[in-house]
Amino acid sequence: MKRLWHILGLGLLLAVMVRCGSSPDSPALTGTTSQSGTAALEALKEIDSLMWKQPDSALTVMLEFAASPEADSLGEFEGHYCQMLISELLYKNDYGQSNREDLLKAVDYFDSIVAADGYKTDSRRDAPRASAKNVQNIAFLDARAHYIDGVGYYEKGDVVDACAEYLQTLEMMEEYFEEKELVGHKARFMSLTYGRLGEIFSKQFMIESAITCYENALAYCKIEPTSPIGVSNFLYRIGQEYDKKNEIDKARQYFGQALECMTDTNNLVYRDIVSSKAVSDYRYGIEIDQPLDKLKQIVLLADNETERIYRYMTIGALFFEGGIFDSALRYLEPVFENKDDIKFQILSANYLRLIYDSIGNQSKSDECTRFLADYKKTEGENKAMVSKLEDMFKDYMIQKQEKEAEEARKKSIRNTIEIIVPIAIVIALTVFIVVKLRSKQLLKQQQEEADRVLGETEQKHEKELRRLQAEAEQRLTDAERKHQQKVEEILKRHEEELKLQKDQSEKEIEKTKMRHVEELEAERNAYQKEREELERSLRQSKENVNALQKELGRKRTGAAEHYAAFLEESVCAKINGLVRDLHITTRKPYSHYHISLDDDTIAQLSEVVTVHYGELKPTLQCLYPGISHEDLLLCYLYLLGLSNKQIAVLRQRDYSTVRKQAKELMGKLRIDETVRDYVLDVAGVEEFVEK
Repeated sequence: MKRLWHILGLGLLLAVMVRCGSSPDSPALTGTTSQSGTAALEALKEIDSLMWKQPDSALTVMLEFAASPEADSLGEFEGHYCQMLISELLYKNDYGQSNREDLLKAVDYFDSIVAADGYKTDSRRDAPRASAKNVQNIAFLDARAHYIDGVGYYEKGDVVDACAEYLQTLEMMEEYFEEKELVGHKARFMSLTYGRLGEIFSKQFMIESAITCYENALAYCKIEPTSPIGVSNFLYRIGQEYDKKNEIDKARQYFGQALECMTDTNNLVYRDIVSSKAVSDYRYGIEIDQPLDKLKQIVLLADNETERIYRYMTIGALFFEGGIFDSALRYLEPVFENKDDIKFQILSANYLRLIYDSIGNQSKSDECTRFLADYKKTEGENKAMVSKLEDMFKDYMIQKQEKEAEEARKKSIRNTIEIIVPIAIVIALTVFIVVKLRSKQLLKQQQEEADRVLGETEQKHEKELRRLQAEAEQRLTDAERKHQQKVEEILKRHEEELKLQKDQSEKEIEKTKMRHVEELEAERNAYQKEREELERSLRQSKENVNALQKELGRKRTGAAEHYAAFLEESVCAKINGLVRDLHITTRKPYSHYHISLDDDTIAQLSEVVTVHYGELKPTLQCLYPGISHEDLLLCYLYLLGLSNKQIAVLRQRDYSTVRKQAKELMGKLRIDETVRDYVLDVAGVEEFVEK
């Protein structure tokens, strides 16, 4: 009956997958959702919430959702969300991942939303609360999509890609959430992810890496348990790794803690812990009878044949270590004959070969030897895979340690600032100002020089204008005063002559009046001519000032045209064209894009930058005389407006490598802003380039 329910359930679930299609409109991107789309989204959220508590009940609700009207109104966001939930429900209910292609589309979709938002960790506190919360929700969905994608790779036997997806999951959670925010479902999710990584590393015998992952999983499980026996399970797994290292004391310590935390004894994990502790007790020095009694009791409680074979393997190994070969054979031979678990076959074959050699059964010994020889043919491939896994985990831990060190450094600085009172604040401000001026001095030198020249020119012309205006006003005042004086002199002289010529005839008096009128008219004409000359000079000065202001405007707008001409250079257009339309994610290896810059292109780019922005290289060399060609090339690519992801594709390097190079160069240049912003500021084109 249960089998029939599974078949019917899977059939209905396939119907859900078909109905979870995508429409052209995306509510997550457009910001609008229809009333029916809202109902579908709310239904999916309820299924999501239930899944964290009761996955089997959530699967039942998902099957009911398949038959509801809401399933016909899914937008693009709801469709991909639905596919991700289906994958999680399949996994949590022990089904295979049958919607693999749709899940991969959902992963790319959520990646694109997070990338398009432009949300960064450093700006988290400055972002609007509602917007930041929305992006964190999408980021959590994206991380879950990568996690379940890793599950799919693991089910297909692709351990390396599964590990890569789990590490990508952890990187996203650590990038978008502070440690104090990793509680509730997020803490449980982190515990599950670390647990999956620990399982992978344990199976590849990467003991230290497995211990690190299980310890992290245990820490998050204590915040939000993955199950009622989750804490005991992770303690048990850590004990197993120490048992592999032959550190028996630590193994027994963890097995004991696991048993103390166990709240239910009717489960497989409890039986595994009791079995492992019994073996470690014997290796610690306890007589064999007591551990064997516990192991035989556990065999009687086995739920199925697989568990019974596992218990036989443990008892047979214990008898072998005790030198009781005849009893060891009774337990080890059934394990070797069972072909359902290759790992147990290999372990039992190693023991049986030695036992058969000791009792002289050569044919049986040869059979075990041939079996082990066939197995060893794949060891080279396993070693290569283990090496790749170790490198991936090492890179992840290095990045995480760098981030933790940076956080610790910032915390130490904050503590220091809080302890040291006004004097420390003054010193800090002084140091900040000195460093700021030093880092900005060369950056702003050419701009300041240009501003200074323009300012001096403006001041010079304004001063000249004021001088001309003052001279004109003075000359006008002087001319009026001279004119008034002359008029007064003429009138005075006229009065004196009138007095002297009172006795002259009327004709003589008239002639004298006419002469004086002519003299006054001539003086007026001279004054009018001089005034017109002064006004013409003033107009010319104003025209000169207006021409200068227009020239200043042309110089300012010329910067945009100059940058546009730089981008139109053939090599710049070529480089931008290579990555302009690519959808780049950090999940894919950058060799996937088959794009790189050859030496000729790099040389051409350097020449074009020198022609258009010749001041950039000397400015960088002033701040850091030993700057390398690689660092200069990074700055030139930033000048083109490229991002770290685009540069990583062009240079065929990991995104983390480019980000690390930029961070180190920022320290060498001793600047506070990013290298990209610094380069664009030096060139004076920051306002023309997208952030």
